[in-house]
Amino acid sequence: MKKFISILAVSSGLVLFSACSTNPSDQAAVTYKGGTISEQELVDHLKKIKGAETAVQDLIIFQIFEENYGDKITAEDVDKEYNASKEALGDSFDSQLKLAGYTTESYKEEIKRGLAYKAGLRANVELTDEDLKTAWENFHPEVEAQLIKVSSEDEAKEIKKSLDEGGDFAKIAKEKSTDEATKEKGGEITFDSQSTSVPAEVKQAAFKLKNEEVSDVITATNSSTNATEYYLVKMVKQQEKGNDMSKYKDELEKIATETKIADPTFQQEAVRNELKKANVKIKDEDFKNVLSGLMTESSTSESSTDASTEASTSTSTDSSN
Repeated sequence: MKKFISILAVSSGLVLFSACSTNPSDQAAVTYKGGTISEQELVDHLKKIKGAETAVQDLIIFQIFEENYGDKITAEDVDKEYNASKEALGDSFDSQLKLAGYTTESYKEEIKRGLAYKAGLRANVELTDEDLKTAWENFHPEVEAQLIKVSSEDEAKEIKKSLDEGGDFAKIAKEKSTDEATKEKGGEITFDSQSTSVPAEVKQAAFKLKNEEVSDVITATNSSTNATEYYLVKMVKQQEKGNDMSKYKDELEKIATETKIADPTFQQEAVRNELKKANVKIKDEDFKNVLSGLMTESSTSESSTDASTEASTSTSTDSSN
């Protein structure tokens, strides 16, 4: 939640800076009894704020990526990310949005910018056979299962005992599971190694099960709330990946691509490529060197690329799949 607020605050700062820095003049930006603050004074002040160079870097990067890749982002893409954020924050979503100074529409604009950034990263990916082999090592194809989630370890143990004594998994899931997405279906769910619908701990345990086998109690941490939760999983249809990588080429390419764009070194290379193609020229003397660290391959500075990447990935609420 704190991460969400900070990202929105950064984005708000970028919008304010860009709005004020377009042909600043002596025209009043702020008025008060007895005086005014001009647009030029406001811009001069913003330039002196710690982190201003990073804000300008981010502003340039986001605008270039949106210009080049924004047309690839649909309204459906934006709505999906928006709804995922809303679901992750629950009842506090509206208050967090308001606290950061966003409306629904302006936040959706930020989401689009983040998605355009990720689209640009993907456009720079060139996969090798080694990338696919690495993805294959941890890959598990989709399985069909049932799950029960509860908040109490004691309750989970009682349910496990009932199941061991012949209890009906679907019936118990409907009665006791707290997983709203699956309980009405008797806990039915499908997932593979890349799915984010269930925690990693649950996937790891589930992939070891045989058909009709029920797991022991699995302890997992909710990525949105950090609460400890307890799961029981019944394997309905297990699927082994075998030895033929070609069967899963599309899935492996997707996994390898997502791994690549999460790599900070790759991110910086991709940003550098896009900046060079855009032929960026900075005319403001105060910021003339703001991109120098990004434009040279030897640069190891922690640039705004990391902040940009965090912003774009967070807009999927950790739930992006």
